[in-house]
Amino acid sequence: MATVVLAGGGTAGHVEPALAVARQWKISHPQDRLIFLGTSSGLENTLVPAAHFELHLIPRVRISRKPAASWLKIPFDLLSSVREAKKVIADADVVIGFGGYVSAPAYIAAQISGVPIVIHEANAKPGWANRLGAVFSEHLAVAHPVNSGKFESALLAGLPLRSDVAQAFNDSQSDWASARRAAKLRLGFPADVPLIFIMGGSQGSVAINTVIQSSVEMFNQQGLSVLHSVGRLNALPQAHGGYRPVAYVDAMADAYLAADVLIGRSGAVTCSEFRAVGRYALFVPLPIGNGEQFVNAASLVAVNRAEVINQKDFTADYLKTHLAGLLIKSSAAPIEGNGADVHAAEKIVALTEFAINS
Repeated sequence: MATVVLAGGGTAGHVEPALAVARQWKISHPQDRLIFLGTSSGLENTLVPAAHFELHLIPRVRISRKPAASWLKIPFDLLSSVREAKKVIADADVVIGFGGYVSAPAYIAAQISGVPIVIHEANAKPGWANRLGAVFSEHLAVAHPVNSGKFESALLAGLPLRSDVAQAFNDSQSDWASARRAAKLRLGFPADVPLIFIMGGSQGSVAINTVIQSSVEMFNQQGLSVLHSVGRLNALPQAHGGYRPVAYVDAMADAYLAADVLIGRSGAVTCSEFRAVGRYALFVPLPIGNGEQFVNAASLVAVNRAEVINQKDFTADYLKTHLAGLLIKSSAAPIEGNGADVHAAEKIVALTEFAINS
């Protein structure tokens, strides 16, 4: 029986791919022990126990984006985090990392313990934690081609999909048009009315929410259905006409399928799930970080399934002027989804098996 440690906490963009790989690993190796590493502040505290996997928390290494006095604490916080990670990793057979704050201590602990490391990079521009981990490992996988650095020669695996999205892709193969109409009905919307789905990532987006709140009357004047995921931490507006705000969408596969236009951030997971079952998107990349959200959306823009706008340009006036055009572009986009990521989890499992046995 092998022990596999998965490091990918913080946001859904790190946790969901890790969960997809864990589920796939259990199919092939039902007797193995799978342990997730996380921190007390990440979504893994909800998502991992709900998926019935073991979770071990380690101290978070907080790194501000701008130079600050808190940087003086980084070496001490990192040492503490590595020490706790090593307690879990020392007897493991492999560590699979997916980026984020929890991954860097895991990679260092694995290197110290002589445990093989497998790394999956979801973004088109690798993050700092995975770039650090790549120094210790040759077993690398990516969701998008990377044009420089060690990840340039990584396995192009795609991004592991959540089980409901993968299932929706498979179930829709025979008749995508009927699948999209049926998804609208399951969500409680008319099948023959255009549906706009707005989401700002797992935590919601105040910037996007503010624009949408100012556009509710316009949506209703145009006779549109609107499903707005505002995020669990944000105030829930009142429903009005065809506008339905919710704190969180549980039936995400249905929301992607049903939407004629998706408006949201272009995180790696969102782009991958949209690619599988979505129709057309207006992406508003997060304006902080290393610009990876702009790059994530590029392949969808290239095949006329999406367009990108800077957050500063995303306004109620912009929506009023461009929404009709977005719906026209959606009707011209392919009715079917794209299965490029459907087998990503299987590929990462195979790479991990190779790392253990090499």
